[in-house]
Amino acid sequence: MCDLARGGHTVPRIGGGRIGRVGHGGAWLHLTRDIGHIFRAALGPAARQPLGLAVSGGGDSVALLHLAVEAGCKVAVATVDHGLREEAAAEAAAVAARCEALGVPHRVLEWRWNGRGNLSDAARRARMTLLADWARGAGLAAVALGHTQDDVAETFLMRLARDAGVDGLAAMAARREVAGMVFLRPLMGVGRAELRGWLLSRGLDWVDDPTNEDAHFARVRARRAIAAMADAGVGADQIAALAGRMTDVREALDGSVAEAAARIARLDRGDVILEGAGLAQLPVEIRRRLMRDVVMWIGSAEYGPRGAELERFIAAALEGRAATLGGCRMTPGRGRLRITREMRAVAGLECATDQVWDGRWRVTGPEIDGDNSGLTIRALGIEGLAQIAGAEAATMPRLSLLASPAVWRGDMLVAAPLAGQGAGWSAACAAPFGPLSAAPLSH
Repeated sequence: MCDLARGGHTVPRIGGGRIGRVGHGGAWLHLTRDIGHIFRAALGPAARQPLGLAVSGGGDSVALLHLAVEAGCKVAVATVDHGLREEAAAEAAAVAARCEALGVPHRVLEWRWNGRGNLSDAARRARMTLLADWARGAGLAAVALGHTQDDVAETFLMRLARDAGVDGLAAMAARREVAGMVFLRPLMGVGRAELRGWLLSRGLDWVDDPTNEDAHFARVRARRAIAAMADAGVGADQIAALAGRMTDVREALDGSVAEAAARIARLDRGDVILEGAGLAQLPVEIRRRLMRDVVMWIGSAEYGPRGAELERFIAAALEGRAATLGGCRMTPGRGRLRITREMRAVAGLECATDQVWDGRWRVTGPEIDGDNSGLTIRALGIEGLAQIAGAEAATMPRLSLLASPAVWRGDMLVAAPLAGQGAGWSAACAAPFGPLSAAPLSH
């Protein structure tokens, strides 16, 4: 296919990509380590299950592929083509040819940007969603990504430049779930140069994305900063180790938040009730993290609210004032704070009865005349509340009911489970993740 990189020589371009270069020092320094053993240990039980691999053709992902094949894993490969570079299609074809030679199934997953929002964020989200959908369809248990120790260090510096807190500076997770699929990062204990040395020792080639040299990208600037720090004796491994210690700090904080949630929080049919006095007595950071988790769960948010906005929300809570944040409404009363979904945030949000509504609610009930095809779920709202006889007797507060899931047929209310209306219909709210899951149910 091409000449191979050896020592300080270069790898000629394959499929239109830039050439890769590996020097003797960085590539061969750590070859005494058994990278295969490190990889298998990081995979753990996943090594014995059908495993998906995200392979772009770069050095990290090519090493991921060959390590998995050498380990005897049952794998399938996907390459995401974002359509952002002319060379991408040829590089995906090169990965397909490599996989064919190895007897490994391969798919190209295409995505095209619609021009809206932040390109990098949109591409990242699309990549994870495409991979998750592909993996589920292929019957895979998890998808492995080729992130390395260098990626951990670079991410740390990028977030440090954005004044990130403990969560931002903590190392990326070795295991996480996205769109219902488990994603693994089994190479985070291995350096990028170390992987390339491993590839060279086996006579294997790879392609480097030319954007890896474009200083317009924050990651490239972080990579160069790490290279510059090497003269001062600071390497990617040390920065990654610091990120790992920040992960330990985050876990310790999460433990304290879970203890606080168990003591002063209650879950009530999708709402959270907090004891005002208990909230005031919490250490500042624990209080902030608990409130952030509450808002993220009720608001079905992927990211927490901005720091200044969260601080204003917390100040209102401590002063016993009503406030809104992130699609959530906080109402004080009798020494407690009830945080519920804000009606405005779900107005117009509608889905079929077999789908999850507002990211948290699943509604089930009997078939009507053998057919539920005309039914939808949307917020109860003022219109729905007006159709309920004796709504004033409902045990849920009015503001909570307004934003609660209801079953509709056109403009006619069929059921409002949280208001006790609609025989045989029920609404179940997904439980919170993380520390907030320690909060008990209200009785």
